[in-house]
Amino acid sequence: MAIALALAEPVLAAPTPVAASEAFFKAVSSFDPSYLQTRIYYRPSGPLTSATHWKAGGFIRRIARRGWEGSSAFNYICFDCNPLLGAIREGRTRYRFTDFASRDDRAYGDYWDAMSEAGMHDALCSTAYGPDRKVASLHLGFPHDSFAPDEVAAIQMAGLMLTERIMEIGEPPAVEGGSLLTPRERDCLAYVAEGKSDWEIAKILGISQVTAKFHVDNARRKLGAVNRAHAVARFVSWGMMDPGLAAERSRRTHPRTRS
Repeated sequence: MAIALALAEPVLAAPTPVAASEAFFKAVSSFDPSYLQTRIYYRPSGPLTSATHWKAGGFIRRIARRGWEGSSAFNYICFDCNPLLGAIREGRTRYRFTDFASRDDRAYGDYWDAMSEAGMHDALCSTAYGPDRKVASLHLGFPHDSFAPDEVAAIQMAGLMLTERIMEIGEPPAVEGGSLLTPRERDCLAYVAEGKSDWEIAKILGISQVTAKFHVDNARRKLGAVNRAHAVARFVSWGMMDPGLAAERSRRTHPRTRS
């Protein structure tokens, strides 16, 4: 942990995502990295494919060999063979490229041939997940894999601090349709915050209990929360409750009676 904190110290003081990325690359220079990519974006709401993943944008800093970006090898990895989509689908926070593309698997022979053009034998990755499907990621490539287990853990832990810092001070590019938490999902989660059950929410909103639960579960997933209580905590602490809905919720919960 001491190594991770030492690596992350300049990152936590950086004022911008670009500065934080460059500070991190400099901090890990003794490990001889050959590549860095940092990114903050909204995960596509539809099917996660190489194309939709790329289209989400949000690239902050890429440090690589000259000529790598836009090369045929680069395009192959980004658009034709991107096994790292599996890490996002699983919500992985720390992993290696070889966890999803084994060097012993012949199916990834072309993949590793392409990676070698960027001077990468493997890469360590850290990913942070935020509200509205927000994602901040770090890919740190190396021309070797001669790490001690504690060194891998320290680099990845420091990488998580970097991605959390990027999440704190960075902003993904705007997505069509604005926030991916819908008004109905916000409304349902606001009632959960008030202690309402799915049955009570259903009665208040005039929907089925199954639909109420569906909206709450969708909101929880989009917030990257592990359970409903965690979702409410993020919903409230991140200021996502719409004040304009408060009066409407009060009216629905406590309707006026005629005199």
